Amino acid sequence: MSNWAAIPSPTVSGINLGPLTFHFYALCIIIGIVIAVRVGDKRFVKRGGDLGDVATIAFWSVPAGIIGGRIYHVLTSWGSFSSPLDAIAIWRGGLGIWGAISLGTVGAWVGYRQLLKSKPHLPTFGAFLDALAPGVVLAQAVGRWGNWFNVELFGKPLTAPWALQVPLTSRPNGYESFPTFHPTFLYEFIWCVVVAILLIKADKAGFFAGAKSGTLFIAYISLYTLGRGAIELLRIDSSTQILGMRLNFWTSLLIFLGSTTWFILRKLRQNR
Repeated sequence: MSNWAAIPSPTVSGINLGPLTFHFYALCIIIGIVIAVRVGDKRFVKRGGDLGDVATIAFWSVPAGIIGGRIYHVLTSWGSFSSPLDAIAIWRGGLGIWGAISLGTVGAWVGYRQLLKSKPHLPTFGAFLDALAPGVVLAQAVGRWGNWFNVELFGKPLTAPWALQVPLTSRPNGYESFPTFHPTFLYEFIWCVVVAILLIKADKAGFFAGAKSGTLFIAYISLYTLGRGAIELLRIDSSTQILGMRLNFWTSLLIFLGSTTWFILRKLRQNR
């Protein structure tokens, strides 16, 4: 394969404006948050919420999600940090989705309870999560482009037109002779967009009609982890290993099995 046919890696990861540096990774996260709020707000209004409610709750969920995502990444990748101060260098990348979703959901729950005090007419918290799910997975899709800007989280060597060119300085030990790799950031971007479309289409088609609130959110978790687990099999960046497999593979597998079982049981109860 000719190198010109591969996806190039960016040569810059941010821009300097005076004394300030704006990192593209952070910009991708911000754009993703805006998309999640816009999509979620529109969908929540249709479920009985008020315009602006999602943005209000985002003040609780977003900081909690970022903190949770960073804590998970640090705890599961501690060996990759050269000093304790690196643990807070979030602009270099490193947000674990499991920590972000977990603590972000807790933050959303706290914010929702506060909002209910002034708006008791709002639907259940599960209905809120159902409204938010497609926007959240779209935010994850946009966030993966931040990994591209940081030249990180790519996969095994690949010789194909869609392979990612990786500069020598960014190649892992043992892979210095390979110029191109699987663009796993792109795979996950595509999968997240597909999941969002499936959720929105299924919701409009009435697939979740009559289901207990929160079922669509469970479907999002199940679908996302299905793709994420497969992508984890391709990644070669440093990670905690269990039985020869990456920690995030096992996490994806367990969450997929749990959420899928929960989803099936809910659908069976609905059809009784």
